[in-house]
Amino acid sequence: MDPLSLDPLSDEPAPPARPPGAAGVAPGDPPTDAPVPERALALLRSVFGHDGFRGHQQAVIEQVAGGGDALVLMPTGGGKSLCYQLPALLRPGVAVVVSPLIALMADQVAALRQLGIEAAALNSSLSFADQVAVEKRIRAGTLDLVYVAPERLVAGGLLDRLDGAPIALFAIDEAHCVSQWGHDFRPDYRQLADLGTRFPGVPRIALTATADEPTRRDIVERLDLGRGQVFVSGFDRPNIRYRVLPRGEGRAQLLRFLGERIGPDGAAAESGIVYCGTRARVEETADWLVSKGYAALPYHAGLDPEVRADNQRRFLAEDGLIMVATIAFGMGIDKPDVRFVAHLDPPKSLEAYYQETGRAGRDGLPAEAWMLYGLADVARLSQLLETSALPEAQKTVERRRLDQLLGYCETTRCRRQVLLAHFGDSLDRPCGNCDTCLTPPETWDGTDAARMLLSCVYRTGQRFGAGHVIDVLLGNETEKVRRAGHDRVSTFGIGTALDKNGWRTVIRQMLAFGYLVPDSEGHGTLRLTEACRPLLRGETRLALRRDPSVKAGGSAGRSRGAGRSGGGSGGAAATELSDPAAQARFAALKAWRKRIAADQGVPPYVVFHDSTLAAIAEAAPASRQALAAMPGLGATKLERYGADVLALLEDVAA
Repeated sequence: MDPLSLDPLSDEPAPPARPPGAAGVAPGDPPTDAPVPERALALLRSVFGHDGFRGHQQAVIEQVAGGGDALVLMPTGGGKSLCYQLPALLRPGVAVVVSPLIALMADQVAALRQLGIEAAALNSSLSFADQVAVEKRIRAGTLDLVYVAPERLVAGGLLDRLDGAPIALFAIDEAHCVSQWGHDFRPDYRQLADLGTRFPGVPRIALTATADEPTRRDIVERLDLGRGQVFVSGFDRPNIRYRVLPRGEGRAQLLRFLGERIGPDGAAAESGIVYCGTRARVEETADWLVSKGYAALPYHAGLDPEVRADNQRRFLAEDGLIMVATIAFGMGIDKPDVRFVAHLDPPKSLEAYYQETGRAGRDGLPAEAWMLYGLADVARLSQLLETSALPEAQKTVERRRLDQLLGYCETTRCRRQVLLAHFGDSLDRPCGNCDTCLTPPETWDGTDAARMLLSCVYRTGQRFGAGHVIDVLLGNETEKVRRAGHDRVSTFGIGTALDKNGWRTVIRQMLAFGYLVPDSEGHGTLRLTEACRPLLRGETRLALRRDPSVKAGGSAGRSRGAGRSGGGSGGAAATELSDPAAQARFAALKAWRKRIAADQGVPPYVVFHDSTLAAIAEAAPASRQALAAMPGLGATKLERYGADVLALLEDVAA
């Protein structure tokens, strides 16, 4: 059904058109016929409250505002949104933003409206009348931006109704979804390739935080962006501390990690995400955390939609909540003050890991990415892959990605260097802010142990999993060993110099090095690869990582207050101010922001980010002019909130 053919508002006049980019224009801004760089800088200050661009932002904005296409890769928190929001104000017409998550559109729209920008969402959560009203505003050109789900844009005749409408640009967010090589492929994104042909002269900008080189090439090809420019910013998130631990008692390890960060029983109000591999594990873990005194909520695709939406709303709006979730939660999460992301189960690839850990510390303040992994995880992920309906070519790619993830887990190098290298980025020296830098792992000559293991796998027929092979190496006469006759093979009992955990460490690293692979049927059995031949022939030696003994908590190194790259400590809280008076102002500002946000029905960070409140608390501005100089405080927010903030600061000082 075409909403415009049954327009219940057809007798009402359309809203009056207004000049493009009129939102937030302050006295003294350059005229609309001024050069794009001049206008862009003026709008950056007057609308968004920032004095300068970061990285490639200005070049991207000038490319798109000038009518060119672009593919933009920027790390989460690097300012991708500004790359299409500012051109939307600089160009005539409405910017159509393709976003895959309906649940987050309302918050994105609310944040723009706080800045005085005319924005709306067009999705199935709106009533028929509201959908009609939004489409009428698109045709009239009275919106700056409209957010649309990909399936909404390409189905139901919406593209037909956009014909003739004043379109400023198309922004395709989470653009890795278009690629079959991406970690979150969505078929609806493929149909976006027609936008360039259907709307000639309308620039298109595709944005993502996560894409290796093959995925980038695929995005450019699938979206027909070959005539545009590709902007690749550094992938480094120096404020995130990376830690990866071998799995021991997983829940006890998680409990210790949380105790280090936020104290027992959730004493400090830190928000975080705990990712689990299955829906059942999500609910069990959330219930268990609540029983331990932590404020935790579950999130997965199988929950009742109202419960799922309410849990997400609470996580975005409240401080100190832990969201326990499957990967169904997270893409596009705008909450800037997530202080940690913990993987109780590892993801399927380094792309997914980077995307999920990137939800921590979007405000640039210290945050932590913590992950457990073990042999059972490798077997589970391998089985999921092999039993999937993916074509064989895609399975080959995914096997390689799983190997890369395992290699990252087992590395003795700086984790940040390994992670950045995967995306074609580099870091000249170790970061000083990951576990391998802070507590460098010991290594040992594992050549003989590796040969024993490979020989045992071969002599037991390459038909058994790690547990059985370890039993043979240790000389354990289990019923399964005797039944298979493996108590009579030459490798029976030759590995008693290591215990069971020691052999599991060796097996993990042999998988990471590519000397062993899980079987292609997904049963968890081990097979030799061609790569192991030089090792078996004595032509090479092998240094292995010596894992620390895994205690009940299984945590190495102090995590609380993880510092920025270089190893500095952030102290006991993510937001540190110079003195008690500044801390008191910050606390009062947060309480005021919470009340304002509740009154408006938006998350607190939509009103002001913590970083803006911290800057205000530190500077204690006493005049409107001084307050206007604070970062993140544009003309509209100054007009809306300036008097209240100044009055509050005066009250705190009294």
